[in-house]
Amino acid sequence: MAAVDEQNWTGWVMFGGIVMIIAGAFDALLGLTAILLPSNEYLFLTDEAVILLDAAGWGWWHLIIGAAIVLVGVFVLRGATWARMVGVVLVSINAISQMGLLGVQPLWSLIMILLDIIVIYALIVHGREMKRT
Repeated sequence: MAAVDEQNWTGWVMFGGIVMIIAGAFDALLGLTAILLPSNEYLFLTDEAVILLDAAGWGWWHLIIGAAIVLVGVFVLRGATWARMVGVVLVSINAISQMGLLGVQPLWSLIMILLDIIVIYALIVHGREMKRT
């Protein structure tokens, strides 16, 4: 393994990788919980329509994206350049998918979106400080 050239802002990238691992694990656990619920289908009545929501579908999505974020977060900590780029894409997708849960879990979704934005900042602004030598 090549040595990592540590500079002043390397801590931001390490922080981003650690937050990716933690947030990805929480996202995967959220998905696993939705998959294992006894009743996976919910009906919502509105003035215009009846909406059927399948929680298992969202559960599988969050389980997969959460596991991918954890895996990429490990590679971010190892200093892989590709992991920073893939991490930004995955975390951006996760932030967008959290928008779908705002009506159900507003506080949790806002916290996850905020963590995703912090990770994006750490990986984009301070990513070059974590280059391999």
